[in-house]
Amino acid sequence: MRFKLQKIKWILMDVDGVMTDGSITYASSGEEIKTFNAQDGAGINLAHMAGLHTGIITGRKSEMVQRRIRDLKYDYFKEGVSRKAAMYEKFKQEFGVSDDQVCYMGDDFADLGILLQVGFSVAPSNARDEIKAVCDFVTLAPGGSGAVRELIDKVLKAQGKLFSLFEQFKEL
Repeated sequence: MRFKLQKIKWILMDVDGVMTDGSITYASSGEEIKTFNAQDGAGINLAHMAGLHTGIITGRKSEMVQRRIRDLKYDYFKEGVSRKAAMYEKFKQEFGVSDDQVCYMGDDFADLGILLQVGFSVAPSNARDEIKAVCDFVTLAPGGSGAVRELIDKVLKAQGKLFSLFEQFKEL
């Protein structure tokens, strides 16, 4: 596992069930409400500080997700994607990366095509059992509750970058 993680340059993920707990809530005004985890966001920032790239490939469109992507400055974002594996192929061509340089976290059948291709596949603990069965790693945390941070910490540890980032924060 460590060998696979050392090659990772990109961390891609789904949104609902990964960055969130999978709930979709509508306010009486009709506006969609999503809850994101602050530690996941801090993990995205750590990944960027360590030179890793982050991205989203999601089937739904949401203003709340667009805002979160802007706030955290993700490097890649595609929404409203009905064929995620095909979008992943376009992503690899656009950025000139190989499967072994990419980690993907997904929770449901729509993510399967990507999970079966990437160098390191991850499912949050709340993922479908069938998805967890094909992944290299299943987080202890469920989506929306620190699963993204857990993955990022694992990658950074394997690459020997987490401790140096920790040391930087001691000086703040």
